Amino acid sequence: MPKNIRSAMATSSFFFTLLLLLLTVSDLFVQSRGLNFGINYGQIANNLPSPSRVAVLIKSLNVSRIKLYDADPNVLSAFSNSDVEFIIGLGNEYLQSMRDPSKAQSWVQQHVQPYISQTRITCITVGNEVFNYNDTQLTANLLPAMQSVYNALVNLGLAQQVTVTTAHSFNILANSFPPSSGAFRQDLIQYIQPLLSFHAQIKSPFLINAYPFFAYKDNPNQISLNYVLFQPNQGATDPNTNLHYDNMLYAQIDAVYAAIKALGHTDVEVRISETGWPSKGDPDEVGATPQNAEIYNSNLLKRIEQKQGTPANPSVPIDIFVFALFNENLKPGPVSERNYGLYYPDGTPVYNIGLEGYLPEMVIESKSNALSTNFLIYVFTCSLFIWELSRP
Repeated sequence: MPKNIRSAMATSSFFFTLLLLLLTVSDLFVQSRGLNFGINYGQIANNLPSPSRVAVLIKSLNVSRIKLYDADPNVLSAFSNSDVEFIIGLGNEYLQSMRDPSKAQSWVQQHVQPYISQTRITCITVGNEVFNYNDTQLTANLLPAMQSVYNALVNLGLAQQVTVTTAHSFNILANSFPPSSGAFRQDLIQYIQPLLSFHAQIKSPFLINAYPFFAYKDNPNQISLNYVLFQPNQGATDPNTNLHYDNMLYAQIDAVYAAIKALGHTDVEVRISETGWPSKGDPDEVGATPQNAEIYNSNLLKRIEQKQGTPANPSVPIDIFVFALFNENLKPGPVSERNYGLYYPDGTPVYNIGLEGYLPEMVIESKSNALSTNFLIYVFTCSLFIWELSRP
């Protein structure tokens, strides 16, 4: 074999190996940038991709946590051995039956035990926004149902792996500003007080669904859009603590902490189980646009990436589940309810927030520089290879 051909083959082999190495390193770099946020995976729709395809999308997004509103076995099976943490849900319709310890144990045996060895179930939400319904029976059933489910986990040896909580609407607060004056509604204190004691006893978080969008929609002339979208603004100062707030979500979180403290607890962590911004709404839903949704979620993810705490709790990084993964076309209510998704059901992004995802049969590109980085590496390596071949 002529010397120049052998040299070219050796050079080709070297640069091909270098290309593979650089691509691998760049992929690892991109993956390492995964954000520690959760996402709500709602399924009130008739056009969503299969759970197995969604599992690929979630993995490509580097999302580490998912919140379901049920315990869909197809979803739990699809995420086997994925290392994604799951919050699963028991709907409000189950609360009365879950008061019965034997029924609670049967539910856990059917919906948790078969999957937990391969799918990381870490939490069960018992009910969702129960206090919003002004249903005295539903309200009275909440804590006993939570206790029965927790006791079932204890009996089955799962309480160290799985905790129990419930998610509340922000409407349970009677006052939220200034944040230090946060207080629960007077009519709910008789229910929330023992609930907080239960959270403290089992060390489970207090979940709140907080949407600055609602506050802005109801009062756009008085509330700064930049304040609710995490954009530069003059903010607001709490006169009682002198703490400065540059966004509404952080003020809402600290208001919940203040309300909990007013009932004697500093041992319960507040987490945001839902927050988001709709990309479309009815004519009276001011601010529901793709541009505002993109700004809200992009800025929120930046705050999460920075591991920020709130002004009153600066050492506790905000813990947030974004709502939601997909637009859900069968949700009742105003147009906004069907348009909170980051993605359309076909896998294309509703707007661009700097995430890159892959749904099988479709590649989704975004602001992420992952693909451009790989392309530049490829071009650079090929150029070096061609230059080497052209040398005398």
